[in-house]
Amino acid sequence: MSNKFLHDNLSSVGSNLYFAGVSVKELAMRYGTPLLVLDEGKMRSHINEYKDAMAKYFGKGSMPLYASKACSFKEIYRIVDSEEVGTDIVSPGELYTAVCAGFDMSKAFFHGNNKTDKDIAFAMDNGIGYFVCDGIEELDAIQREAAYREITQKILLRIAPGIDPHTHKKISTGGIDSKFGSAIATGLAETMVKEALARSNVELMGYHCHIGSQIFEVDPYIDAVDIMSEFIADMKAKFGFEAKVLNLGGGFGVRYVESDPTISITENIKQIGAQLDKKCAEYNLNKPIIYLEPGRSLVADAGLTIYEVGSVKEIKGVKNYVSIDGGMTDNPRFALYQSSYTVLAATHIGEEANFKCTLAGRCCESGDIIQEDIYLPKVTRGDIIAVLVTGAYNYSMSSNYNRVARPGVVIVRDGESRIAVKRETYDDLISLDL
Repeated sequence: MSNKFLHDNLSSVGSNLYFAGVSVKELAMRYGTPLLVLDEGKMRSHINEYKDAMAKYFGKGSMPLYASKACSFKEIYRIVDSEEVGTDIVSPGELYTAVCAGFDMSKAFFHGNNKTDKDIAFAMDNGIGYFVCDGIEELDAIQREAAYREITQKILLRIAPGIDPHTHKKISTGGIDSKFGSAIATGLAETMVKEALARSNVELMGYHCHIGSQIFEVDPYIDAVDIMSEFIADMKAKFGFEAKVLNLGGGFGVRYVESDPTISITENIKQIGAQLDKKCAEYNLNKPIIYLEPGRSLVADAGLTIYEVGSVKEIKGVKNYVSIDGGMTDNPRFALYQSSYTVLAATHIGEEANFKCTLAGRCCESGDIIQEDIYLPKVTRGDIIAVLVTGAYNYSMSSNYNRVARPGVVIVRDGESRIAVKRETYDDLISLDL
């Protein structure tokens, strides 16, 4: 296999790219473009790596929770549910999708810094397992809605441990100035524990923290274990409450380009587990059930997006553009974060990539770029382009800007393909218009 392929679900036959054993060119011809393709086998493999490592190094009851915001549609929840793991959701829309897919909602965790009363009621009426409570107003609303239903609702408190994971500021959420959670350093976290324990229809099960995204080092997670273990011990001493659950969030990084490092999920979990054991012994704590919330690291490299070239514009001595039939409407991450991607000419594999160009989208925006200053073979109208590692935060962040229809989603496994999400039509675009 050529070293140009980042991941083991890519291969080539002649000049054509194959993804999970399926021809990218044939997928484009059969389903049209743009098209998001997800490798079900790769996703299941990642889920099982987490499951096995967490069972071995964290202990009984620990499990991954699929972070829905990475990519949410019904078939994703069916896959996750069949693997007998949980999910975290951040909106009533994600919740409704999971419910309609038949997901076991007792294993669903509802996040978010601004859950409305309607959101909370809707979640309870659909049997939500846990709320990850973000503030005092939410705690009051959970208590009120639970009392009305004469139930006791399980919650975790979202805690801001004050860790800088040295990642992109826009996706770093563990600091004390974050809109998420209650900071330990300011005393608000302690106040939230006291208030939660005083609510008669709320059962505080433990704590949640999330320090950021696309993190390649294990050290920030070790720091999180240290800080959260000390906090658990402190709350035990002050209030007699010992957390049964500790959710350490998500954030393990994935390789988008050749320069990104390779990490071992199993090795990271092993090191985190060892530190947890050490801290539990140091503070005389019972080992809590541990949850992690991988989203990106479960689906990112399980996906790629296929486009068709529309034009090649050469501005002599200045810049070259390869324009495609998608763009920021199906992948806004370059516009938002200047995110790096690996781009391949799927119908010219093996040819010399000596044409420096910018891969541009079709929107009426100069910032509609997928990737700048990349090298491709010389492509022409009708050629197929593949952008790799697009399984996370592409479909879920897609939009109808410029009234562009969202792409379809196809799942491949064992050399076969099936539609998971139908391509939007023009009628879909106007379906809510009066």
